[in-house]
Amino acid sequence: MHKPSSSGHSSPTQARAPRRLRDFGRQALAAFALAFAAPLLQAGSGAPLETVPAVDLGRYTGTWYEIALLPNRFERQCVSDTQARYTVDGDAIQVLNRCRKADGRIDEARGRAKIVPGSGNAKLRVSFFWPFYGDYWVLALDEAYSEVLVGEPGRKYAWILARQPDLPEARVQALLERAAALGFPAQQFKRVAHPQPLEAAGSQ
Repeated sequence: MHKPSSSGHSSPTQARAPRRLRDFGRQALAAFALAFAAPLLQAGSGAPLETVPAVDLGRYTGTWYEIALLPNRFERQCVSDTQARYTVDGDAIQVLNRCRKADGRIDEARGRAKIVPGSGNAKLRVSFFWPFYGDYWVLALDEAYSEVLVGEPGRKYAWILARQPDLPEARVQALLERAAALGFPAQQFKRVAHPQPLEAAGSQ
């Protein structure tokens, strides 16, 4: 039996192995860097959240119907007919959220919102359980004040609202596209049905 050669020369296959390992390492590093950077490259995902320049509260108040939303735990009891009503109360805004539950009963939650100074009324802080407040930012609003995209800087919560229970699909898609451009997961929005729209005037 012959012993392996003790010569210091390597075979061509042995010489190519380190080069292949180096190439694989560079490819793996590039793939990792791309995977790490991809979320940061998505439009708006890491940028400050842009709101509309200003909101006329006198035109904004009243009843809004929820058309779509990013699902959240505090609306999980709602199965349809979700709406919000805003009323100016001095330097604050009274909030009344209502929806229909699975058993047909109406659920409602009352809150209070305050305007963030210097925001042009486009940023509010809303509380349903004092002293806890959440952000309410107006991100897109048409000239007629008939449709709006609302969200918050963490991009975890967002809503599409309209003055009527139904909004043309083209308009819904336009607002979803705007949400995506701002870094929200537009594909996760859930539509809201209004088979028995609640009265706009207030509680039943």
